[in-house]
Amino acid sequence: MTDSENTRGDLVDLPESTTTAPIAGLVLAGGRSRRMGTDKASLQWPDDTAEPMLARIVRTVAERCDRVYVVAAQESSAYRLLHGTGGPEAVWVTDEEPGTGPLGGLAAGLAAAAADGFGLGFVCATDMPLIGPGLIDELARGATPSTQAVIAHDARRDHPMAAIYRTSSAPVVADLVAGGERRMLAVLDALETRRVPVSEPEWLTNVNAPEDLHDLRVS
Repeated sequence: MTDSENTRGDLVDLPESTTTAPIAGLVLAGGRSRRMGTDKASLQWPDDTAEPMLARIVRTVAERCDRVYVVAAQESSAYRLLHGTGGPEAVWVTDEEPGTGPLGGLAAGLAAAAADGFGLGFVCATDMPLIGPGLIDELARGATPSTQAVIAHDARRDHPMAAIYRTSSAPVVADLVAGGERRMLAVLDALETRRVPVSEPEWLTNVNAPEDLHDLRVS
């Protein structure tokens, strides 16, 4: 990689319109990949002859986002294995607080995007190989001046790591981290949140273990 009425938590069906505000892409890649047994960002997708999964996701996110940030500490496997190895252009954000999990990565990524003048940030994880640009389109239609987070929702659960956040919410997320919070779902209670049912639930598929990756490859 190179260097409608809205109340908190509503499920909404969105009109056919979209925001014109520039959106930053934030790919959270600093996880330890314990269940996978190897760094997920560097796994090749869709097969062993393809590019790393992180590169594939950065390319997809870049179809809708004006700049893509990869959030991973310098000590992370993703940074050590992929930084400076070529591939799609991205800005690496390496100042997330160690041990704070994806919530810490979210705080660091939103702060970096805000510093560069972006008001919105689309957030996803590096282990979502089926993500498509349509997901960003559907979430962007839910962004309003009063909404701080627009998150994907399927029949099973909320997906705070497939969402668009206002970058101005970075201090709120940072305060959660500083207070010892590590659950991504906690951010939904702290922000004015809109839940959006997505048209393609497979966009939200993630791979946590080798069997998950195998099942996707043979499906």
